[in-house]
Amino acid sequence: MPKDETRLFVIAAPSGAGKTTLVHATVLNSPHLRFSISYTTRPQRVNEVDGKDYFFVSKAEFEAMRANNELLESATVFDNFYGTSREQVEKILAGGQSVVLEIDWQGARQVRASMPDCVSIFILPPSLTELERRLRDRRTDTDAVIERRLRDAVSDMGHWPEFDYIIINDDLNQAVSELEAVFAGDGADYSADNPAMRARIGEILEP
Repeated sequence: MPKDETRLFVIAAPSGAGKTTLVHATVLNSPHLRFSISYTTRPQRVNEVDGKDYFFVSKAEFEAMRANNELLESATVFDNFYGTSREQVEKILAGGQSVVLEIDWQGARQVRASMPDCVSIFILPPSLTELERRLRDRRTDTDAVIERRLRDAVSDMGHWPEFDYIIINDDLNQAVSELEAVFAGDGADYSADNPAMRARIGEILEP
């Protein structure tokens, strides 16, 4: 990507695909990229910092932002609200840096409708078995919650054709290299239209 060209990158993934680790490992070493910090109504976790990981707000505050058209996108995930500040994204782009949004497929669809020039990227796990292992290894959820997350993740994965690029997060270092290539405009091998990529995705989604 030319240094004087700013882009909005929209990245989504099913729960357990390792999106956050992958994206942070890539973006933190790229001074031309900035995260847009999402707003959420979900409870703040012990290891999270308000204003760094998310902006934690009440449902009333979130609804007011949505009513005032202050959100570029918003979604309900696991009974909580998430959204992206339109003003925040516009300010970063105007300042000469590209923006990375970590959101879900619902939000990605809204962003594409508002800003069709955005670049959308979907992260997939290497298999459904590995997806379940990652969710269980977190050791933060009950079995019932894990089963729900698995069902929702499989459903979410069905939306991959809506995205421009697909990154399969099997080996972290390899996935970082692939994501860097997409950010640099050299991601043809990871295009959702690439026949080899489509075949690989078919293998992943087989029951």
